[in-house]
Amino acid sequence: MNRAASARGAARVDRTAIGWYPWPITDVVMLPCGRPLLELTVRLQYSFEKTLEVNVTTGTIKKVVSERGFGFISGEDGKEYFFHRDGLTSSLNFDRLSGGEKVEFEIEQSPKGARAKNVTAA
Repeated sequence: MNRAASARGAARVDRTAIGWYPWPITDVVMLPCGRPLLELTVRLQYSFEKTLEVNVTTGTIKKVVSERGFGFISGEDGKEYFFHRDGLTSSLNFDRLSGGEKVEFEIEQSPKGARAKNVTAA
C-alpha cells in the first residue's frame, strides 16, 4: 500500500470489486479523487522443454603453456584437444597444472577444430 496515499486518507478497496482489470492486482487503494491507485504484479511464465545432450570424455593433460594460457589434452580416443584456461572449472587451478593430470571434459567444435570445455578433475 502506498504510504502517501494512506496518509491522505485513502480507503482500501476489496480486490474483487474491480473485476474489469485483466492482470492480477496486488493492492488497490482509492485516491481522494475517487480513482483507484493500482499496484500490479506481473508474472511471466514460460514453459518449454529443451534437451541438451553432452558427451563427456576423459583424458590426460599432455602439455600446458602457462605463459599463453592454454594447453592440450590427450583424449582416451587417441585425439588431441586444445583447451584454454577459461575452459577449466573451479576444480582445477590452471597455474598448478603441470601435465599428467586425469581430467573429464566436453568437446565443442570451433573454427580451428575440436576443443575441450568444462574441463574438470577426474
